[in-house]
Amino acid sequence: MIAGAGELVTRVTAMPADLNPYGGVFGGWLMSQLALGASSLATRRTGRKAILVGATNFSFPDAMAVGGELSVYAAIKRVGRTSVLIAAQGIGRARSSEDRIEVARGHFTFVALDENDRPCAVQLRDLME
Repeated sequence: MIAGAGELVTRVTAMPADLNPYGGVFGGWLMSQLALGASSLATRRTGRKAILVGATNFSFPDAMAVGGELSVYAAIKRVGRTSVLIAAQGIGRARSSEDRIEVARGHFTFVALDENDRPCAVQLRDLME
């Protein structure tokens, strides 16, 4: 079984509208789910609006089918003066199985904004479970 790296930030089911013309889950949908999960972590940890300014290092090690469940895990990798780099990983699970496979991964850079929507210094909050 594959364990996600980082914190579980979102879980969603792939639906027929999320498929590519070849019948597999569309890579763009996977990328957007990773971005949504990474955004959630960035906002929670900075306590501020955090906007996406970059996305890199995408890979899709395995395929995911319709009806499968995608769990997105995210972890902060680097903190800059106004930015946060987050690594996100998508783990797929077939609807009728407990087997899990890595289906996507990527890095996302967010910039924290102040109340005037200007970049501001990042100060990460510790989150208690």
